[in-house]
Amino acid sequence: MNKNAIKTLIAGAITTAVTLAPLTSATAADTEKCFGVAKAGKNDCKAGPGTSCSGTSKVDGQGNAWMLVLKGSCEKIVGGSLAEK
Repeated sequence: MNKNAIKTLIAGAITTAVTLAPLTSATAADTEKCFGVAKAGKNDCKAGPGTSCSGTSKVDGQGNAWMLVLKGSCEKIVGGSLAEK
């Protein structure tokens, strides 16, 4: 491999790492509970009386089941609510 090819590969790797870094660094402070958007059995926690926690919602969009989403995005999702429905 010549020097230009190596430089191009290294530049590409650095660009990819910098681009993907924000996608993998979300913290709890960057998220919020969003009610009514989880598919059945895919909620993060709480799905009404008689349920234990994650994965217990019975229907898609169940109003008392939530999942974590990035802050500011919940109310942009169809059916999303910051409060239990």
